[in-house]
Amino acid sequence: MRHFLVALSLALLSTHAHAWWNADWSHRSRIVLDTSAAGQPTREAVQALPLALRLHSGNFDFASAKDDGSDLRLVAADDKTPLAFRIERFDAVNELALVWVQVQNVLPDSDKNVIYAYGGNAKAAAETAAATGFDAAMLAVFHLGTADGADAVKGIKSSQPLTVEATGLLGGAAKLSGAAVVFPASDSLRIPANGALTVSVWLKPEANPSGTVLQIGPLALNLKDGKFSARVGTTILAGGMLAPGAWNHLALTLGGGQAALYLNGASDAQASAATALIEGELRVGDGVQGVVDELQISSTVRSPDWLLLSAASQGIEGKLVRASLEGGDTAEGAAQPGYMIILVKNLTTDAWAVILICGVMLLVAIYVMIAKTVLVIRADKANRGFLSRFRNAKRELLKLGQEGQGAQHKESSLYRLYSAGVRELNKRDIGTHADEHEDRKAISGASLNAIKAAVDADMVRESHKLNSQMVLLTIAIAGGPFLGLLGTVAGVMVTFAAIAAAGDVNVNAIAPGIASALLATVAGLAVAIPSLFGYNYLASRIKNISADMQIFVDEFITRVAEDYSAP
Repeated sequence: MRHFLVALSLALLSTHAHAWWNADWSHRSRIVLDTSAAGQPTREAVQALPLALRLHSGNFDFASAKDDGSDLRLVAADDKTPLAFRIERFDAVNELALVWVQVQNVLPDSDKNVIYAYGGNAKAAAETAAATGFDAAMLAVFHLGTADGADAVKGIKSSQPLTVEATGLLGGAAKLSGAAVVFPASDSLRIPANGALTVSVWLKPEANPSGTVLQIGPLALNLKDGKFSARVGTTILAGGMLAPGAWNHLALTLGGGQAALYLNGASDAQASAATALIEGELRVGDGVQGVVDELQISSTVRSPDWLLLSAASQGIEGKLVRASLEGGDTAEGAAQPGYMIILVKNLTTDAWAVILICGVMLLVAIYVMIAKTVLVIRADKANRGFLSRFRNAKRELLKLGQEGQGAQHKESSLYRLYSAGVRELNKRDIGTHADEHEDRKAISGASLNAIKAAVDADMVRESHKLNSQMVLLTIAIAGGPFLGLLGTVAGVMVTFAAIAAAGDVNVNAIAPGIASALLATVAGLAVAIPSLFGYNYLASRIKNISADMQIFVDEFITRVAEDYSAP
C-alpha cells in the first residue's frame, strides 16, 4: 500500500530534470552546496572538501535502497564523474545515514555547486575501492563513535576504551570526564620541522571549562574558564569564549611561519610561529568536562574558506547543504517529488493505521451525509405537496390516500402520520363508508385521545427514522480529531526514539518524521470538519421536519374533532 501510494504520487507529480547517470539506479538525491548569501557565503574556491553528508528519509529514498547502503553512489555535478566517498553509518531501519564524500571543487558565491546521491539498485555491488572521503593530506580522522576510537585513515586506536555518547554531533562522540583520551605515537601523525599542519575538533563543553582539549608534542589547544587558546612551542594565541552546552568548532593551522586560530569557522587569532618537530602521543580532553567529536588532522594549511565550509557541513545548523529527493527510473528524465511524497514516504505504521481508520470513517460519514440529505430533501418536498392537499380537503379529508393517490406522497412523513390516523379512525368505523353522510358517526373524547396517542407513536418512529445513522456523524466529529492526535503523538514518539537511537539530532532528519506524523491529525480533522458541517445542516433540516410533524398531528386531530366529535 505504501509503495503504491509513493509510486502514484511520483507519477502524478513528476517533472523532467537532468540526464540520469545510470538507468540501473531508480532514485537520486540532489545535494546543493550553497555558498551564496542565502547559504554559507565564501570568497574563494575550495578544493577537496570532505563533505559530511547527512541522509535521511526526507532527502533519500531508503525504501528502494539496499539495507546496507552498498548501492549508494555519489556523482559530481556533471552527472558523469563518480566521487570518492565513505559510509560512516547507514541505518536502513531508522532511515538515517552519514556519508563522507570528497567534493573536488566548491565555487564561491554560488548555489550551483551540485552533487548527486544515487540509490535503488538491488543488483549493485559494494564499492571495492578503499575510499575514505578525504584527500591525501588528511593524516587522521577520529570520528570517536566507537570504544577504540580508531581513526578512519590509518586505524590508530586509543590506549584505553572511550566512553561513547550515542547522541554526538555526527553520530557517536566521546564523553570527557577529565581524564585524557590517549592515542599512541604514530609515524602517520609526525609533522617534520618547518612542515604544515591543520587540526580541527568539535567540542561541547560544560560551563566555563578549563583544561587541554588536544595536545601533541609542542602543540596544544587549551581552555581557561571557557576561553579558547592555542600554544605552538613558545607562541600563545588567545582566542574567544566557547559557548557552554553547545557544539563549538575549534581549528588551528600552522605553516609558513604563521599560526592561525579559528572558532566556528571564523578567524579568531593569528601570530608568527615556526613549526617545530611535532610527534609523540596524542592526548585529547585532559581536564576537560564535556563531549568531543570529529577530530581531523591534516599535513597542510587549510584555507579559511575550507575550514568555514567544513564546519558548516558538519554542524547542526549550517546553511551550506541543501538536499532534496528526486526519483525516476529512466535515463531520459527524473521525477521531482512534492512535499506530499516526502510526507507519505515517512509515515510510520501506527500513523498509517490511524489514517486508514480515518479514511473509513470519512467514507461512512460521506455516505450518511449524502443519504440523509437526499432523504430530508425528498421528505420536505413531499410534505409540502401533501400538506397543501390536506389543507384544501373538505369532506374528502379521510380519503386522500384512496384510489392510488397516496403513491405520490410515499416519501412524505406527514402522509404516513395521516395514514396512521386514518387507520385508527377506520378501526372505529369512521371514514369507511362510501356515503359521506354515513361517515358522520360521532367519536368520543376517549377515542380521540387514543387516536392521537397512536399518531404520536408513529411520529416518534418517524423521528427515529429521520435521525437514524446521525450518530455515525457525531462519532466522526468527536472521534476523528482524537484518533488523529493519537497517530501524531505516536508518530512523534517513534521519530524521536529513532533519532535518539541513531544519534543524529539534525533538524533535517527530525522534520520529515514529525511532519508526516502530523498527517494523522490532518486526517482526523479532514473527517471531523465536513462531518460537522454536514451534521449541523442535517440536524437543522430534521428539526424543521420534526416540527412540521408535531404541528400536523395537532392540526389533523383538530380537524377530526371538528368533523366527528360527539356534540
